[in-house]
Amino acid sequence: MHKKLLIPGPTEVSPQILQEQTRLMMGHRSKEFSDFYGGIGGKLAKFFELPSDYKPTTTTSSGTLWFDIVGRCIVKKKALCCLNGAFSQRFGEIVRNCGKEADFIEAEWGSVVKPDAVAEKLETGEYDTVTMCHNESSTGARSPVAEVGKLLKKDYPDVMFTVDSVSSMGGDWTLPHEMGVDILFASTQKCFALPPGLAIAFVNERALERAKEIPNRGGYTDILEIFEFEKKHQTPFTPNVSLLYALDKRLDLMLEETYPRIYQRHQDMAALTQKWAKKHFEMFPEKGYESITVSCIKNTQGKNVKELNQKLAEKGLEISNGYGKLAEKTFRIGHMGEWTVPGIQQALDWIDEIWGLAK
Repeated sequence: MHKKLLIPGPTEVSPQILQEQTRLMMGHRSKEFSDFYGGIGGKLAKFFELPSDYKPTTTTSSGTLWFDIVGRCIVKKKALCCLNGAFSQRFGEIVRNCGKEADFIEAEWGSVVKPDAVAEKLETGEYDTVTMCHNESSTGARSPVAEVGKLLKKDYPDVMFTVDSVSSMGGDWTLPHEMGVDILFASTQKCFALPPGLAIAFVNERALERAKEIPNRGGYTDILEIFEFEKKHQTPFTPNVSLLYALDKRLDLMLEETYPRIYQRHQDMAALTQKWAKKHFEMFPEKGYESITVSCIKNTQGKNVKELNQKLAEKGLEISNGYGKLAEKTFRIGHMGEWTVPGIQQALDWIDEIWGLAK
């Protein structure tokens, strides 16, 4: 039996989208491909309302590639990395592994790094780049990216702002120009409701100009090479054409639904889940900073999450245990992509039944 995925990713993929991947191949250096791939870029620009100084690209990779791209192509000397969970920490560590200096400003897991803490560090003048995770799926915490972006634009205009939006882009409201972000990137197996294997990024002209100043940008990670090929609607290296077919179709569906409606649907799913969680348990993230795509719930009743998933599997469903050190201390319900309120309600009803929770 297939287990429908209510985990923080990959999320459930519809048969319609899976079917798109069975289409016949085309040569990725052909005019046919350039026309097709250029259409995808146009749909991304339309959906995310990209101004002319932002350019979209789709890389055949996980979103983690963009940690390396930031480390290799954007950080000149030293980055300020905002850490509040496993994936923001990975971002910072990869910047260091790219040979750049990086200071970490850390908030407790479940909390977020606030703008005033960022400002205090930037006052030293030591940093040329800030990294942040918009939606920390290990803790279900949603960082105040737009507030930090406003701060940087006003007081630190020479500092680049690069944001991991892997588990929020396209579900939460993520227009890069409104957020004040120079580079915003995501993976398609989350809110885009596609199989893993593609990453989407929006990069502004400022970031590309910065990259021109930096040597040793690598090969697969060279952002200037990526966007040189984008000019002719091509990719530097062989793309996953089958997944691009799926992305093209998914963007059609997203444009049809419209971004405001998609955002509202995700807010409604989050509100339902959080109301349920507060009735029986507690939310793990700091109040006011809860994610709208992943609910991380504090297991205050000491329930066995592993056993719950075994029971849910019999009903054709899977949620997620806590991440790493939070296993069994928390559990996570991913409500993103093509999921709707009735589907979330069914899942919560089954958890009530299995754990014997009062209605």
